[in-house]
Amino acid sequence: MKLIGAHVSAAGGVHHSPENARQIGANAFALFTKNQRQWVAKPLTADVVAAFKARCKQYGFGPESILPHDSYLINLGAPEADKLEKSRAAFIDEMERCQQLGLTLLNFHPGSHLKKISEADCLSLIAESINLAHQVVPDVVAVIENTAGQGTNLGWRFEHLAEIIAQVEDKSRVGVCIDTCHTFAAGYDLRTETATDQTFAEFDQIVGMHYLRGMHLNDSKGGLGSRLDRHHSLGEGEIGWDCFRYLMQDSRFDNIPLVLETINPDIWAQEIATLRAFIPAS
Repeated sequence: MKLIGAHVSAAGGVHHSPENARQIGANAFALFTKNQRQWVAKPLTADVVAAFKARCKQYGFGPESILPHDSYLINLGAPEADKLEKSRAAFIDEMERCQQLGLTLLNFHPGSHLKKISEADCLSLIAESINLAHQVVPDVVAVIENTAGQGTNLGWRFEHLAEIIAQVEDKSRVGVCIDTCHTFAAGYDLRTETATDQTFAEFDQIVGMHYLRGMHLNDSKGGLGSRLDRHHSLGEGEIGWDCFRYLMQDSRFDNIPLVLETINPDIWAQEIATLRAFIPAS
């Protein structure tokens, strides 16, 4: 079963997000469990948690179809001790919020070396950060998102993802979210079904498809290998429709959240319907 949705608003409280997802015809969604541009947020209240769980149940959203995203401020590979400590504390808080909401996945950007430490040292810090969070919070899976490779961000090469995973102690609680825009911007071709097949064969060889726990479906304003994190509406960017048709027709992408972060929320329902039309009749 294809679980298709979008990163919906949680304005006014996370309990509004299931309804926002339902309104666009989604059977999956992503959300921020707190303000993504602030370090600290008020704890989730019991009534908000209860309302979130009730609405998820009402609309048929199980934990496997929901991909929460952590704060953009967090850098789990931060070279400065104080920033690293702050990031790790915030990441643990995000994991705890997921656990409170009955969610089992937490999507995050791996981290940046800021030209102050080596790539290898930064990747080791990221893995160490995941291990520390796992020790504090049970059950929640740390889902590493690949990046476009902008600035000093790591995670844009499949080898980076594999290196982090290699150093995570509990392999059952680490996974990957592949963002199609980021993948393309990092230099992996997705413009044809053949190119997409080759890119995922490379991912499988280097990381392993069994680690794929979610995807962000975005077209790209930047060209192949541009290292630009600029999302576009499906079919309107440099990637085109063939990649997304391929994903809808391949059962390896069943039963994981496939989440739009495209630039026009007004057409999310239309984009979801177009993606569904590509799914072969069973």
